[in-house]
Amino acid sequence: MILGLSWNHELHGATNLNDLPALFEIPEVSDEKASPGKRVRQVTTGWETTDVYHALYLPKDWNKVHQWPVIVEYPGNGGYSNPLGDVSDGTIESCAMGFGLTEGTGFIWVSMPFVSGGGQIARKWWGDVEETKRYCMETVLEVCRLFNGDPERVILAGFSRGAIACNYIGLHDDEISALWCGMICHSHYEGEFRHPAPDYVLWPERLKRLKGRPQFISHEITVDPIRNAIESVSSGGHFTFQILPFKNHSTRWTRCHLEIRNHAMKWLSQFANPGIKP
Repeated sequence: MILGLSWNHELHGATNLNDLPALFEIPEVSDEKASPGKRVRQVTTGWETTDVYHALYLPKDWNKVHQWPVIVEYPGNGGYSNPLGDVSDGTIESCAMGFGLTEGTGFIWVSMPFVSGGGQIARKWWGDVEETKRYCMETVLEVCRLFNGDPERVILAGFSRGAIACNYIGLHDDEISALWCGMICHSHYEGEFRHPAPDYVLWPERLKRLKGRPQFISHEITVDPIRNAIESVSSGGHFTFQILPFKNHSTRWTRCHLEIRNHAMKWLSQFANPGIKP
């Protein structure tokens, strides 16, 4: 099932997303103790002797009584910039979608690293795929255990490299693919963008592991190449497509008054509302 395409006709002549005012700023990562409304640096148990870490944000309305849906977000590649003023440095600090689409309430947000050999964070592409998967899985389980995350409502999100990672990492095998209830992929998609991993050609097999779970898929200017790639190998699924009406390659749209943001927030609301902790 393919849903939703829209174009925002109320841009008042703006041609650069960076010219639109941001509704709010993304919290900076600190070394404080985890608490509601704080975005803090954390290291998952067993990784203390490495340089790998993630950022955890507990929503402003977080409490110990409820179970909370969790957004896990992967960043884009580092070393990217363009003439429009868009920049991507590949760090977890650059993640913004999880906060941009929730405004800091209702969802736990985890900014997740790609892990390279030797216990480092990879700022470009996949690093060590097995280590990246392992850190992700162990982190999700620990966040759910320590901070009342709901393991039945974990959403994977990503921008650019991170959007491709929703399928390449998130659906890499049956074990990790079982974590997710849905995905948000902005700007590129496995099958539409030929990434450098040697098993790129196996992307249709990874897509099968989605097994009908919903994906929100967006891209600047057009989503046709992504939609065509999916339709070439799949006749089913629950895919929602939306267009960013700017050429900008960034996540700034999640902080601007745009139709695409409204659609993404509505899509995300299906996983909202904290449940009573059993």
